[in-house]
Amino acid sequence: MSALNAHRNVVGNANAQQKTMEKLSSGIKINRAADGPAALQISEGLRAQTSGLSQAIDNSEMAVSLMQTAEGALDEVSRALIQARQVAVHAGNEGSNDQNMLKADQQEIDNILEQINRIATSTQYGHNFLLDGSRAGNGVTTGDHLEFVVADEKAHSSGPGGYEVTIENAATRATHSGSIALTQQIIDAGEQITVSEGGRVVNFLTDEGKTVEQTLNDLETAINDAGLKIDLIRPYPPTTDGNAPQNITFRHKEFGSEHTFQVASNTAGLVSSVANKSVVVDNGTDVAGKINGEETVGRGQILTGGPGADTVEGIQIRYTGETEPIGGSAGTVTFSQNSLTFQVGANPHQHSEISLKSMKTNDLGRGEKNESNFESLSEIQVLNAEQAQDAIRVIDQAIEEVSADRGRMGAFQKNNLESNLNYLRIAHENAVSSESVIRDADMAEEMATFTRNQIMMEASTSMMAQANQNSMTVLKLVG
Repeated sequence: MSALNAHRNVVGNANAQQKTMEKLSSGIKINRAADGPAALQISEGLRAQTSGLSQAIDNSEMAVSLMQTAEGALDEVSRALIQARQVAVHAGNEGSNDQNMLKADQQEIDNILEQINRIATSTQYGHNFLLDGSRAGNGVTTGDHLEFVVADEKAHSSGPGGYEVTIENAATRATHSGSIALTQQIIDAGEQITVSEGGRVVNFLTDEGKTVEQTLNDLETAINDAGLKIDLIRPYPPTTDGNAPQNITFRHKEFGSEHTFQVASNTAGLVSSVANKSVVVDNGTDVAGKINGEETVGRGQILTGGPGADTVEGIQIRYTGETEPIGGSAGTVTFSQNSLTFQVGANPHQHSEISLKSMKTNDLGRGEKNESNFESLSEIQVLNAEQAQDAIRVIDQAIEEVSADRGRMGAFQKNNLESNLNYLRIAHENAVSSESVIRDADMAEEMATFTRNQIMMEASTSMMAQANQNSMTVLKLVG
C-alpha cells in the first residue's frame, strides 16, 4: 500500500511539473481550456478586441493619408483660383486694355479652368477618385425652378421615385418703396438720399435742373459704383416721360431674411417715413418647405434637410421660383449616397463618414447672381470689363466654396480621425495589458513552482523506491 501511495504522488508531481514546464516554455498561463475555462473565454474576447483595435488604428492612419491627399489637391485648386482672380482683375482694367490683352487674359483663364478640371478628375487614392463628385451625395431634380445643390454624408439614398419637394413659401428679397413720388420740385430743392448696405454707404444729392429720369440714372450709377447689392426698381426708361414723377423703390439683390439695407431721405415719405431718419429694410423671407415630408431649414433660396431628419438631413435644394407652386409640390429629388465610409473602431457601426464635393469648374461658383449670366466657374469670360467684374464675383464664390470644403476636411481629419487614433492607441494598450494579465505566465512565480515541483518529484520518487525496498525486506525473511 505504501508503494501504491508513493506511486500516486509521483504521478501527481509529474503532471504538475509537466504543466509548469509547459507554461515556462510557452510563456502562456492558459495553454488549453482545461487550464482555466472562464479565463480562456475572457482572454479570447480580449484577443479579438485587441486585433480589431490594431486594425482600426491602421484604418484610421490610411484615412488620414487619404484626407491629406485630397486636401493637398484642394490647395492647388485654391492657388489656381487665386491666379484666375488676378487675371480677371487685370481684365477689368478697361482703360488700358485692348482686345489682344483681353484675348490673352481669356486664354489664361481657360488654361486655369482646364488645370482645375484636371485636378478634380485625376486626384485619387488607390482606385478611389476623390474630387470628381463620385464620392459625394449626388442628386437629380425634376420640376420647374428646382435645382440640387449638394448633400453631406448624413443623407440616405432615395428610391427610384425620389423624395418629393414641397414649397410652402418662396424666398423673397428685401424691398422698400417710398410713399410719395420724386418730383422736379423735390430735385430742385436739393434732396439727399442715403442708402447703406453691407458696410457701404451712398449719400446722393440731387442736382437742380436735372430731370427725374436723369436723377434716377445718377442714383442708380452711384449705388452700382459703391458696390451696394441694391437694385433701383423703376419702369423701363424709354417707356416713361423723363419729367414724370416716379416713386423710388429699392430691392436687395440677394434673397433671404439675412440680407438687409437702410435708406433715408430729407423729405418724409420719399424714401423714409420720417425725414432724415433711417429705415431698416429687413422684409426679405427665406424659402420654406419640406423634403420627403421631413422638416427643413430655409436660407435664401436654399432648402436644407433639417438636423435629425431621418433620411434627408443635409440635402440642399435651390428653389428659384418667385411664387409657391400650385398645390405646393415643386417636384422631386432623386438622391444617391456615395460618401466615403471609414471603419475607425473595432466593433460594428463604429465608422465615420465624409462627403467630398465635386471640384469641377461646372460645379463651382453656382448661384452667384451676375449680369453676364455666368451659371458656374466654367462659363466665366473676361473679354470686356463687365464680364471681368462678374468673373471676379464668380471666382470669389468658388474660392469661398473650396476654402469651406478644405476647412470641413481639416476638421474631419483632426476631430474625427486623429482624435480617434489617440483613443484607439490607448484602448489597444489597455486591452493588450488586460489580456496579458489573464493569459500570460508570471515567469518568476512559475519558476518557483517548477523548482518546488522538481523537489517534490525527486522526493516522491525516492519514497517510492523506499516503499519498494520495504517489500523486498519482507520477502527476504520469507525466503
